[in-house]
Amino acid sequence: MVSFMENDRFKFKKKYGQNFLKDQNIIKRIVESAEIAENSLVLEVGPGMGVLTKCLAENAMKVLCYEVDLQLQEYLENNLSEYDNVVIHFKDFLKADIERDLSEFSYNKLYFISNIPYYITTPILMKLMDLPFEFSNIVVMIQKEVANRFSSLPGCRDYGSITVYLNYFYEVEKLFDVGREKFMPSPHVDSAVISLKPRANRLEVYNMKVFFQLIHDSFQFKRKNLRNNLKSYDLVEVEKVLNEYGFDLNVRAENLGVDVFVAMSNALSK
Repeated sequence: MVSFMENDRFKFKKKYGQNFLKDQNIIKRIVESAEIAENSLVLEVGPGMGVLTKCLAENAMKVLCYEVDLQLQEYLENNLSEYDNVVIHFKDFLKADIERDLSEFSYNKLYFISNIPYYITTPILMKLMDLPFEFSNIVVMIQKEVANRFSSLPGCRDYGSITVYLNYFYEVEKLFDVGREKFMPSPHVDSAVISLKPRANRLEVYNMKVFFQLIHDSFQFKRKNLRNNLKSYDLVEVEKVLNEYGFDLNVRAENLGVDVFVAMSNALSK
């Protein structure tokens, strides 16, 4: 495996965000933290050298991978040939018809476990949220700074619109940090592994389009308060809800929890 990377046959591509995880202990921690149940299917994006894929294959019934770099095709097929429960699609996950691909499998639970390319972290998570499937757990390695943002709490500097989006759908937990030296080649930033589990008792939103637009507009200018960011909204209704939670229109979006955004959205959707 190492010789393949060191003999100049392989050229790492920055455009694909190729930083391959090489530490077996980290790989085991990722898989163990996912708590994969029996008869499960795992999706992985960017298998790279296949080191995480192997560990997934030893713990799941089926593993479906998406790899966009065709240069890796021969290597991955040879390296994973002993695992008859691994299927690799050499195509772009973001452009793939995931519903059609998953229709070919029979499984009890679905997982997404991956060291995803950092430059497409948000698009991948947004695509997962749009799929008509419930993932038992989403465990991903992402940039540490982004992991802090996703798992941040109201009132913290890292708290933003993406934090609210994700925390509406999932229980987001930062599991552990991973140093840049654990990768080949080493990236310029440290990483972290996070877990996203579906919320069992998700709050009802009357109109998802209004909900998402409200969140986006509330954080449009982060240093401005809601009075300024939501000028085009019915501020009487907005303030009525804010008062119920102990706030007023001078509050910044970063200080509001998901429940407040849901309540404001529902009031505006009546």
